Amino acid sequence: MAKLAAGIALAGCGIGTGLAQSSIGAAAIGMIAEDGSQFGTGLLFTVLPETIVLFGFLSIYLL
Repeated sequence: MAKLAAGIALAGCGIGTGLAQSSIGAAAIGMIAEDGSQFGTGLLFTVLPETIVLFGFLSIYLL
C-alpha cells in the first residue's frame, strides 16, 4: 500500500512540474528571444521545477 501511495505522490509531482514548466518555459523563451544574454537565467528557471520530481523520486527510492 505504501508503494502505491508513493507512486501516486510521484505522479502528482510530475503533473505539478509539467504545469509549472509550461508557463515558465514560455516565459523563458520570450526572455531569451528579447535578450540572448539571459540564457542562463532562463535555463535556471526552467530547471528549478525539475527538483520537485527529483525529491519525489528520492522519497520512493528511500521507501
